[in-house]
Amino acid sequence: MPTPTTALLDIEGVTVRFGGITALDNVSFSVARGSIAGLIGPNGAGKTTLFNCLSRLYGFSEGRILFEGRPLTDTPAHGIAALGIGRTFQNLALFRTMSVRQNVMLGGHCRTSSGFLSSALRLPHVRREELRLGDHADQVIDLLDLRAVRDIAVMDLPFGTQKRVELARALVSQPKLLLLDEPAGGLNHEEVEGLRLLIRRIRDQLNLTILLVEHHMNLVMRVSDQVIALDFGRKIADGTPAEVQSNHDVIRAYLGVEQ
Repeated sequence: MPTPTTALLDIEGVTVRFGGITALDNVSFSVARGSIAGLIGPNGAGKTTLFNCLSRLYGFSEGRILFEGRPLTDTPAHGIAALGIGRTFQNLALFRTMSVRQNVMLGGHCRTSSGFLSSALRLPHVRREELRLGDHADQVIDLLDLRAVRDIAVMDLPFGTQKRVELARALVSQPKLLLLDEPAGGLNHEEVEGLRLLIRRIRDQLNLTILLVEHHMNLVMRVSDQVIALDFGRKIADGTPAEVQSNHDVIRAYLGVEQ
């Protein structure tokens, strides 16, 4: 039976070691359903390591991660998207010669049931699934204002637009939890503001829970309901943006001094 929980995600005492280095040290926090949580910390704090644990790319030596009350380790890495966890990456992982629509549709194949043989034979149910996936992809494309570039190759688009394509690909898998890894990286001021509004909009319209790793502090503090701060693999703060901004340990970690 699932463990009763009001949170979508519960991280309990997670520890990750690489040889003699402790990348995460007994980290615990929860993320409420429908909230936007920001994960911050200086370089090397353990943020990406934690994301990789949530994606099942890394294992952890101690603790547990619960998604909807169930241990995440019950699901293999290839089943994470179908479980309801979507992710974007720090470095774009798009197929550059494929169109926007083709890239977006790839994100939805975790929700199809067709096997290799039935797909190769183009059986009727495969065609129906592809049509449904295409319709859903078009809805997400419209949501992210990508209709005008739908049929253009990704490599011919500006970087900021490519970022939205990757976000669309993550959304078409119909995640319950969306992991955003440095979504503001490489964006200008105007694009960052547009991203803030977009994150709020997709949370509200799609009823998502969002966890983002981000160095752009202004974005994190303006978009998040909850902020978790890490330093040297340990959690040093967890609260509202205002609470975390005034936390002495956070100030010390970023500035080296207390104010």
